[in-house]
Amino acid sequence: MGSIHLVFGPQGAGKSSYARQLAARIGGVRLSIDDWMAQLYGPDLPAPMNFAWIMERVQRCEKRIWATAAEIAGTGGHAVLDLGFMKVKNRTEFLSLARASQHPANLHFVNAPHDVRRQRVLQRNSDKGDTFSFEVTAPMFDFMEREFEPATEQELASATVFHSH
Repeated sequence: MGSIHLVFGPQGAGKSSYARQLAARIGGVRLSIDDWMAQLYGPDLPAPMNFAWIMERVQRCEKRIWATAAEIAGTGGHAVLDLGFMKVKNRTEFLSLARASQHPANLHFVNAPHDVRRQRVLQRNSDKGDTFSFEVTAPMFDFMEREFEPATEQELASATVFHSH
């Protein structure tokens, strides 16, 4: 039976690296919101940045990613969702979708200290390595830091927790 894995945590925690390793370990397919957004909408990104414009497109991608993940799980495969899952509501929604589709769902919480995460993001901007999809400026990092809703006790009780340093 296939499964769905939700990888979440604050920006710069190492979610994408963890999701890649998890997908390789379980023979799964990693679906990353950053990859989809950068390829589909990156060239059209408005300047100055428009949060409403971005979020509308994130929601479009999430719907398509969910359909792809459900198809993968439905054929016995494993989907690793690297969507950030910044809000409890978003994590709960995807868990509910998985359960309604009768696919086992697993939470994976990835975290690291604030200073480590900030430095990683700034370093990723200059290195432009494997986990780089687009530049995250210091103000963007600060904004996303305020947007992230920490893991709840209920989420932590059932999640695999990974601390990267």
